[in-house]
Amino acid sequence: MSQDARLSEESATARRARILGLDYVDTSAIPQKQLYKHVLPFDQIQTHRIVPLQADEFTILFGITTTTSQQTMNSAKEHFSNQRITFAIISESGFNEYIRLYNPPKTIEYADVSLGTKTDTSLIESVSAQLDQVLSDDVLAYLVKQAYRLNASDIHLENQKESVRVRFRVDGVLHPIASISTDKYRQLISSIAQAANVSTGSPEPQSGHISKAYKMATGEDVTVNLRVETIPTVYGLDVVMRLFNLKLELLNLDSLGLSERERSVVDDIITHPTGMVLVVGPTGSGKTTTLYSLITTLNSDERKIITLEEPVEYFMPGVVQIPVEGDHNSSGFADKLRAVLRLDPDTVMIGEIRDQDTAKTALQAALTGHLVLSTFHASSAAAAVSRLMDYIGINPLFSSAIHLIMAQRLIRRLDDATKQSYKPDDALKSQLQTIVDTLPPGVERPDLSDLTLYKAGTSAEHPFGFTGQFPIREQLQMTHGVQQLLRQPPGQVTTDMIEQKAIEDGMITLLQDGVLKAIRGDTTLEEVYRVVG
Repeated sequence: MSQDARLSEESATARRARILGLDYVDTSAIPQKQLYKHVLPFDQIQTHRIVPLQADEFTILFGITTTTSQQTMNSAKEHFSNQRITFAIISESGFNEYIRLYNPPKTIEYADVSLGTKTDTSLIESVSAQLDQVLSDDVLAYLVKQAYRLNASDIHLENQKESVRVRFRVDGVLHPIASISTDKYRQLISSIAQAANVSTGSPEPQSGHISKAYKMATGEDVTVNLRVETIPTVYGLDVVMRLFNLKLELLNLDSLGLSERERSVVDDIITHPTGMVLVVGPTGSGKTTTLYSLITTLNSDERKIITLEEPVEYFMPGVVQIPVEGDHNSSGFADKLRAVLRLDPDTVMIGEIRDQDTAKTALQAALTGHLVLSTFHASSAAAAVSRLMDYIGINPLFSSAIHLIMAQRLIRRLDDATKQSYKPDDALKSQLQTIVDTLPPGVERPDLSDLTLYKAGTSAEHPFGFTGQFPIREQLQMTHGVQQLLRQPPGQVTTDMIEQKAIEDGMITLLQDGVLKAIRGDTTLEEVYRVVG
């Protein structure tokens, strides 16, 4: 850890001690740390997070962390009743320094995790055994390193009755990785809470961000860049950590996998100086990546771009990025957006529209000379239109402000070297023909008479038969036909009606796009149905 980072951590710990009304000791200022092994054995120091800093026959000063329990402190007073016992809060780094002094690290080799052809049980047992060997202050860095290796997007830590399950989301699918003890998890959650500035005792869901470099006991440096979400469950505090591992140079329209037809639509829309572009889909569908790629394309010396994000995931030169913390469900988020509009931006990116006030403010901005980009949670582009109309009501001006709604999902790409071909039966071909027949006018329909489909094979390198993910999309443009439909009285327009009109006006749906890619051999039909439904 750098000296500046250590100073910052000590300062934060001192503030926490003042809030709790406890003494504070900066252990980094103690040049020769003395060990009092006769006072407490190492296993109690590590488990209960309490370490003797000074001790003689009359007094003992214990260092504790912000996660040391009151029960531990009471037990220490009872056990050493013949001595005067005092406590002082020390930083997490300070406590870890004492742990290393009491238990110097041995030569350690941390084995890599691999998703192989082993059964889930053997994989979990192997990685669980490995995690037991990883030093407590290395567990987070080790998990993040392995998640990066496997191209995972998220790390899930889930409390069970007797242990904690660790799962990685790889190519959109969760894989059980390990099961760790509650004692080990207590140490891990303490490290996460300290780094993400969240509380392990809060009864409310919390969000945080970790961006720091760790030096593991192996001497390896691991850069951790995570968005952290916590929520209390019946067995403990569950955590989901989203990895920010995309390289900034890859954030451009060329890397989004847009078809020629889709790219033409996007290029046309973003050349307009005003209007709104929405990217919709569930968590993990690549919405943020798409937004950043649009911003990268638009970024120039002649254009002022301001973003409102929670949190800022990638730092972009030349763009004014404003973090929004915790007030996105109140008028505070819309107030910030109104303040941003007074700064004369050409383009505004809103991390996500989640409330009525923000929706109306964003649409007003799109009508008054700004290009507005944002994400929105909806199952499809047509569903996004319905939800927005519920937010803002029937308003011809607002509907004309929306230029493009792009829904997307990520599906797994078949490994070309191992995929296996097969001939579908007549029932399946008939089902696919029905989907192909509903393609909009002007879109070429594939011939299904001698159709070949593919299923996943397996290899040592790609045990599940897939290599990464790619997007499927639908692009709903606010055509004259769609606008006319939205001007009907409230309650008379359904999501299905909006989708049907958009198809008539040229939109390819998510299901149609996925089926076309399965027919082309890029993925399996099962994968399309798994993701789209």
